[in-house]
Amino acid sequence: MQLTNQENLSKGVKPKFQQTTILAAIAALAAGGTLIYGLKTFQSTQKSSLPPPAATVPEITQVTALGRLEPRGEVIQLSAPTSVEGSRVAQLLVKQGEKVRSGQVVAILDSHDRLLASLTQAQEQVDVAQAKLAQVKAGAKTGEINAQKAAIARLEAEQQGDTTAQQATVARLEAELRNAQTEYQRYQSLYQAGAISASNRDSKRLVLDTVQQQLNEAKANLNRIQQAKREQINEAQATLTQIAEVRPVDVQAAQAEVNNAIAAVKRAQADLDLAYVKAPRDGQILKIHTWPGEVVKTDGIADLGQTDQMYVVAEVYESDVSKVHPGQIAQITSSSFSDELLGTVDEVGLQVRKKDVLNTDPVADIDSRVVEVKIRLDDSATPKVAGLTNAQVKVAIAKRCCEAQIELNKSQTDGGTR
Repeated sequence: MQLTNQENLSKGVKPKFQQTTILAAIAALAAGGTLIYGLKTFQSTQKSSLPPPAATVPEITQVTALGRLEPRGEVIQLSAPTSVEGSRVAQLLVKQGEKVRSGQVVAILDSHDRLLASLTQAQEQVDVAQAKLAQVKAGAKTGEINAQKAAIARLEAEQQGDTTAQQATVARLEAELRNAQTEYQRYQSLYQAGAISASNRDSKRLVLDTVQQQLNEAKANLNRIQQAKREQINEAQATLTQIAEVRPVDVQAAQAEVNNAIAAVKRAQADLDLAYVKAPRDGQILKIHTWPGEVVKTDGIADLGQTDQMYVVAEVYESDVSKVHPGQIAQITSSSFSDELLGTVDEVGLQVRKKDVLNTDPVADIDSRVVEVKIRLDDSATPKVAGLTNAQVKVAIAKRCCEAQIELNKSQTDGGTR
């Protein structure tokens, strides 16, 4: 009976114990779930409070730009001088695509013939002025000098002859005067002695006075002849001196005329040179704008370019130009040719300006500011695009190559300094 009661008691205790265990397990699970949920909530809160991780920006390895093909030294417009307005082309001596040398005549203007005639006339004036100068330096002609000398000799001979004749007349009258004086003195003595009359004495006195007067006149004539002939001879001598003399002032005046004539020739030659349109350097005729008979247009006569070395003028955005340096390698592509060309940055411009190359992208910024960068094409690339001046191209300039080159140059410089 007691055993039965114990069994019944143990049977009643087991279910209660099992229920208690189950309830404890459920409570433990609930507490654990609450703890896990709290931890997850705390972690999510901590994560949300942390700053988001920085986005990875891809490194820029190249600079892209639009550009155009251009010969070395740009395209030159060959035109008539601005001083020769309204000129027409008389002769065109080149063809499109022809290679020309520096100084070669490309075209001749219609003013050529007129200016050539002016030059010829100016050269003739030089000949005339030089002949006149030689004449002044040589003095008078030999014939003129000899004729003047003969005139002087003739005057001297006349002077000598007239003087001799007059001197003979004076001598004769002097002899007559002496005879008259002697005759008068004899008659005066006779008169004083009363041998003759006063009239006889007076007649001899008259003869004496007459001879004296004639002698005086003869001497006066002799002086006049000598004076007159001497004046004539002096005048002839002065004329001879003037003819034979070469005055420095005359030579200077003649030399000035020669100099003026030579200056006129130089001006005429300079004007004539303007009628020849010449190539300023070696190159190729890219396009002809004005043909014979036409007035020279605003585009000039022809375009000249040195297509033996082609360049790309890339318009790099102002914000990217700091990444571009001489020596960088550039890849050039275009719809105008199929190959991909290579080149080297040769020059970075110093001026920022508006974009010139037309972009076909309708949303592109056409007012963007760019810097021109000149890229020298490789020797193998130039022949492929020599006939595509001004063609639009796309340029990709490598950045890393330049940075490596800069670091190499810097290290070499530092090493050399040390």
